[in-house]
Amino acid sequence: QVQLVESGGGLVQAGGSLRLSCAASRSIFNLEAMAWYRQAAGKQRELVAIISSGGTTNYADSVKGRFTISRSYANNTVYLQMNNLKPEDTAIYYCNAEGWYSGTFGRYWGQGTQVTVSS
Repeated sequence: QVQLVESGGGLVQAGGSLRLSCAASRSIFNLEAMAWYRQAAGKQRELVAIISSGGTTNYADSVKGRFTISRSYANNTVYLQMNNLKPEDTAIYYCNAEGWYSGTFGRYWGQGTQVTVSS
């Protein structure tokens, strides 16, 4: 298994930036994919951005051009750079990883980090 710990959330004004980090307790090199999801109050959890093992990235239409997902194998960390933030980006952001550890395929989640964007 792997533990995921998010950080970097906080309160920011509209138009500002934040960088979220998700540190994994084990190597992320062999993971199938890592992703960021978010869940706003009263809404379902939604995919924000995903990066595959081959480095392909995909984004929700609502964040394209503003958010960038990246990873560091050296630090076993995935990042989400969020620019030009909008009030509608307010949510709890969760890190997700899918892959094989010790012969078992699993889907893992972090505890979440709150992002609040004020207008």
